[in-house]
Amino acid sequence: MTVSILLPKILLIENDPAASNAIHTALAGTVSGSFDVEWVRQLSEALVRLSKKGIAAVLLNLSLSDSHGIETFDKLFAAAPDVPILVFGNGNEALAKEAVGRGAQDYLLAGHLDSYSLPRALRNAIERKAVDDALYLERERAVVTLNSIGDAVLCTDISGNITYLNLVAEAMTGWPREEAIGKPLAEVFRIVDGATRKTARDPMEMAVEQNRTVGLTVNCVLIRRDGFESAIEDSAAPIHDRTRRVIGAVIVFHDVSAARAMSVQMTHSAQHDVVTNLPNRLLLNDRIAQSIAAGRRWNRPLAVIFLDLDRFKYINDSLGHAVGDELLQCVSKRLLAGVRASDTVSRQGGDEFVILLSEITYPEDAATSARKILLSLSAPCSVGGRSLRISGSIGISVYPEDGEDAETLIKNADLAMYHAKENGRNNFQFFTAEMNLKAVERQSLEGSLRCALEQEEFLLHYQPKVNLDTGEITGVEALIRWQQPGRGLVPPSQFVPIAEDCGLIVEIGRWALREACRQAREWQDAGLPFKRVSINVSAVEFRNKGFVESVRTILSEAGLEARYLDLELTEGVLMEDAESTAAVLQELKTMGVQLAVDDFGTGYSSLSYLQQFPIDVLKIDQSFVHRITADPDGSSIVSAIIDMGKNLKQRVIAEGIETPEQLAFLRAHHCAEGQGYLFSHPLAAPQFAHLLQMALTETIVH
Repeated sequence: MTVSILLPKILLIENDPAASNAIHTALAGTVSGSFDVEWVRQLSEALVRLSKKGIAAVLLNLSLSDSHGIETFDKLFAAAPDVPILVFGNGNEALAKEAVGRGAQDYLLAGHLDSYSLPRALRNAIERKAVDDALYLERERAVVTLNSIGDAVLCTDISGNITYLNLVAEAMTGWPREEAIGKPLAEVFRIVDGATRKTARDPMEMAVEQNRTVGLTVNCVLIRRDGFESAIEDSAAPIHDRTRRVIGAVIVFHDVSAARAMSVQMTHSAQHDVVTNLPNRLLLNDRIAQSIAAGRRWNRPLAVIFLDLDRFKYINDSLGHAVGDELLQCVSKRLLAGVRASDTVSRQGGDEFVILLSEITYPEDAATSARKILLSLSAPCSVGGRSLRISGSIGISVYPEDGEDAETLIKNADLAMYHAKENGRNNFQFFTAEMNLKAVERQSLEGSLRCALEQEEFLLHYQPKVNLDTGEITGVEALIRWQQPGRGLVPPSQFVPIAEDCGLIVEIGRWALREACRQAREWQDAGLPFKRVSINVSAVEFRNKGFVESVRTILSEAGLEARYLDLELTEGVLMEDAESTAAVLQELKTMGVQLAVDDFGTGYSSLSYLQQFPIDVLKIDQSFVHRITADPDGSSIVSAIIDMGKNLKQRVIAEGIETPEQLAFLRAHHCAEGQGYLFSHPLAAPQFAHLLQMALTETIVH
């Protein structure tokens, strides 16, 4: 079997046939291996042949019939730059060297065209070209790979001068490779410590010095050529030659600005409230712990203020969470504006805020801050085109007297805050040891309150309203009581605030309204001289979305016409959100229900709402009635309210009448109706029915 061996094809460009024959002879069957020689005499022929490819090397005589000198080589090289060209010929060594300088692989003197030197030179040229091609391919593959990866790659020599940058490194440093090559690393790769802004240590130096891969400085920032900064991470490693001698370094790095920003954002989010961007409970506890450590070291007190917004839940429930969130943001801005940079304002959740006063001299300093907070909250907040009013109840605890850790200080400030709510809201209280006992009692009361509805422990007492001129009973106010086993009769002042805080007041209020309407219908059916029943409505009930519908349903179930029902609301309830209040009141008015302002004169300072809302009744607060005979200002206020009510065509009812002198004054000023102990204490339903029965034959006022 004959094996065909493909010989390297050599293109011989020689004008002289004798010289061509000599070269053919030298290349035929040599020790170095045979060649397939193809001979052409002119450059033009050579160019045509080269265009067909397949030539392994070219032997060129620079003196041809159609071309002479270095131009011959230039034209040939331009046509086949990837084919090794060996120059030989006329002994002009300077010309041959010039050709080598322009890209020729080698030049051969006339005496070296023998069967030993010529094949050897050709073989070396072909092999060298193959090696060069392989190296070029490998280098191109490496360059493409380095330019395709997301990391920046930068190389230096042993002196620290730049030898290579990939495209990512060019973009991140702002230096094109052509300009960067040969520049010192520090000039191209400018890095600083992100925290101190000091120049970071040269990673190349560390890698070369330690002869190992090293990480870049933590929190490292790269300053681009135009001054733009980016956070970077990664490593530097030494480059070795074949003898394992360090000859330079490679630095691989990537932009971590987004990752670091995300990390910072995640840390911030974990420590801050989403709605207000204030520190949350986690961060607050840490700062209190730090302040306690400093306070212990310097023997210095600190204070914790616990703020709870009064009746915020009603606004949130009635106007929606978006409005509630805006109101919280308004409050947070005011709190921040009223404290020092060293203090911390945090949101605990819901409508609760905690303020850490880290540097106080005396407890009174905390009282001053509390007063400023309450004052800042007193101005209305403009939210979504609405003017909303909010107040707060504040509790204060002081380190070290009231606790020596964050949890205890916050808990005790919280207890003091509840004490402030029980004292009328919109005030502040310092923590005292007695508050712990009250807290335990409150928790017990709240637990019992949750069972009271199921166990039918609530009842209503009724206090008559009287026509002050005729003595006729004009109506009755239903007052809720709690008959708790083991405690006896619990007054509303003790359990209603707790019911409001824990959310039971809506259910309790509906029970009271249902029972009052049922009882009123029962008295009507019995033929008793009953006219109207009134009942107080708390802010929580009034702001509940189902309030109007529940009134309509209860009246229907009881069979009581709406005109026999009065709903009493305080000024504060009416003015929490004037716009939504007007809409609800109008629905009730359209239904036929009468509307009364309870405790008139003790709340809102502007009287414009009396014309804005469909009010039927003004009830003069008993505090003014009690001052009729003792305080000229008190009597003036009462007479003014009576006159105003007449002018606005509203019924005026005086509360808390206890003495004949008070009654005489009210009669003299033509107050239409009144109620109080002078006429009757609140009575259970059977006793009040008896009073109505007596009214058939006599009046209650003599």
